[in-house]
Amino acid sequence: MGGVDEDEPPSKRMKLSSGELRGLSNGLSLTEPVVGSLGDTMACPLPSEENEEIVGSRGIIKRMEFVRIIAKALYSLGYTKSGAHLEEESGIPLHSSAVSLFMKQILDGNWDDSVLTLHKIGLPDEKIVKCASILILEQKFFELLDGERVMEALKTLRTEIVPLCINSSKVSELSSCIVVTSQSARHSQGFVRAKSRSKLLEELQKLLPPAVMIPERRLEHLVEQALDLQRDACLFHNSLEGEMSLYTDHQCGKDKIPSRTLQILQAHTDEVWFLQFSHNGKYLASSSSDQSAIIWEVLNGENSLTFFSVRLPEGLREIMRINVNGGVSLKHKLSGHQKPVSHVSWSPDDHQLLTCGVEEAVRCWDVSSGECLRIYEKAGVGLVSCGWSPDGKCVFAGITDRSIYMWDLGGKELECWKGQRTLRISDLEITSDGNQIISICKDTAILLLDREEKAEKFIEEDHTITSFSLSRDCRFLLVNLLNQEIHLWKIEGEAKLIAKYKGYKRERFIIRSCFGGFEEAFIASGSEDSQVYIWHKSSGELIDVLPGHSGSVNCVSWNPANPHMLASASDDRTIRIWGLNEMNISQCKATHPNGIRYCNGGT
Repeated sequence: MGGVDEDEPPSKRMKLSSGELRGLSNGLSLTEPVVGSLGDTMACPLPSEENEEIVGSRGIIKRMEFVRIIAKALYSLGYTKSGAHLEEESGIPLHSSAVSLFMKQILDGNWDDSVLTLHKIGLPDEKIVKCASILILEQKFFELLDGERVMEALKTLRTEIVPLCINSSKVSELSSCIVVTSQSARHSQGFVRAKSRSKLLEELQKLLPPAVMIPERRLEHLVEQALDLQRDACLFHNSLEGEMSLYTDHQCGKDKIPSRTLQILQAHTDEVWFLQFSHNGKYLASSSSDQSAIIWEVLNGENSLTFFSVRLPEGLREIMRINVNGGVSLKHKLSGHQKPVSHVSWSPDDHQLLTCGVEEAVRCWDVSSGECLRIYEKAGVGLVSCGWSPDGKCVFAGITDRSIYMWDLGGKELECWKGQRTLRISDLEITSDGNQIISICKDTAILLLDREEKAEKFIEEDHTITSFSLSRDCRFLLVNLLNQEIHLWKIEGEAKLIAKYKGYKRERFIIRSCFGGFEEAFIASGSEDSQVYIWHKSSGELIDVLPGHSGSVNCVSWNPANPHMLASASDDRTIRIWGLNEMNISQCKATHPNGIRYCNGGT
C-alpha cells in the first residue's frame, strides 16, 4: 500500500492514512388532597429535617423526603387512597397545611386569600414570594377581563400588580388588554388570555422550592436518571431503553456488539480505501484504488442468507446457513474516474452520491439509476475531498491549491475560500446547520470555519493529523493521529479534548475511525494489523478487537439505522459486514467448493 517515513504525513499513495387536583396538565393530574383529609395528621406542619432518620444501606436517603416522594408518585398514578394511607401511617404529610390550603385557594380562584396564604408558607426568599404573587394577580386580572369586569381588572392592575411589578413592558402589555374591551376582540388580536388554574398551579410549583411543593414526576425522574447512569456505565449497551428493567441492575453482554463476520463483499479488484453508510442506513457506498465506487443495498433480512462451511472428513463440508438479518447486495458499480477514488459522500436525502478521485474530479451519481449526473472540476487543479450542504443544494470540495470551493447542483461556482484551508490530502465536513466548514488546514491543525461570522477557530494537535470524523449531532470530532492515538474533541462552543483511544496500529497509511452504535456510544477504527478495534466512547476502554481481514483495515462505518451492523474496508480488496453473534443457524451437509460464500455482486 505504499509507505511513508515517520517524519512525514502518511500518504497512502494519496491515501493517508376541587378538594382534589384533577386533570392537571403535564402529569399534574393528581388526585392528591389539597386540604387535610386525614384530620390532625394532615394539618400538622412538616417535621423538622434536623436529626432526621436516614434510610438505605448507604445512609444518604432522608426518610421524610423518601416518603413524601413516594406519596407524590402514588397520587400522580391515581392511587389516592394509598397515598393518603401512606401519609397517615408514616405521620409525614405530603404538604404542610399552609401549602395544601394555598393549592386549594388557587384552584378555587380565591386570589386575595391565596396571596395572603403565600406569605404564611414561610418562604425565605422574598423574590420568590413577589414573583409568585405577580403570577397569581395576573391570573386574577385576566379572569376579570374574560368575565367582562373591566373596572375591577383595572383596579387590580393599578393597586395590586403595578406596586409589585418592576417590569414596565409587562405593565404596558397588561394595560393594552384593557383598551380592547371585547373578549372576542382581545382573542382575535392575539392578546394573552387567562390560563387554566391547573396550569397556573403547575407554574407556581416550578417557582416554589421543591421542599415546599415536590416537583411533578420526581420519582419517575430519579428512576430514569438511575437507568441512564446504569446504561452509560454499561460497556456493551447497544440497544433501545425499552429493553432495560427496573427489577435488576442493568448490564448488557458483549453479544450486543457486532463482532461476527456475516458477509464478505469482494466486488472491488483492488484495495478498498473508503466506505460510508447512507443516513437512512439503507445503502453502503465504497471506493477503491481500482478507480471505481460501489453502491450496496442493505437488505431487510427476509431473503438474506450467507453460507459458512467447516471441513469434515472424507471431503464433505458442513454448510451452516445463516440468516444475517439484513445482508448487503451490490446495486451499482460506478465507473468513470481516471484515478483511484478516495472519498464518497451521501446527499442529505440519500438520493445522490458524491465520489472524489485522487486529485482529480468529483462526480455526482443518482443512487436509484447509477447514472452520473454531473462532474465538478477545476482547470489546472485537482479535487481531494467532497461534501454536501445540509439542504442538499450545494456541493463542497477541497482543492489541491489548499482552497475550498462551493458549487450549486448545476455546477455554478458560488463561493471560494482561498488560503491554507485544506491539505492536498484531507477530509471535509459541513455541520448540520451549514454554518461551519471543517477541514485539515495544517499537518497538526483542523480548521473550523464559520461561514456566517466569517470567523476561524482551530483544533491544535501535537502530532500529525491523518483523518477525522464528525459525530451525527455535530458536537464531537474524532481525530486520528500519526502517533497511533485517536482523540475525541468537543467542538460545541470552545473546542476541548475530552478523550483518547489507544491500541490500534498505524505506521504508514491513512486509517479512519467512526462513531457508532446506539446513540453513538462507541468508537470503531481500522488498523494496519488487519483488525477492527472498538472502544466504549465514554470510558475509553477497548472492548473488542475483530480479526478476519488479511490486509490493513483502512476505514470503518457503523450503520446509523442499525446499531448491530458495522462495515470495514481493507487492502485485502474486501469489505466485511459485521453483526451480532445471535443468529439462527441451520445445518446441512453438502459439498461446497469455496468454503465461505463471498458476495461479488451476484445474487
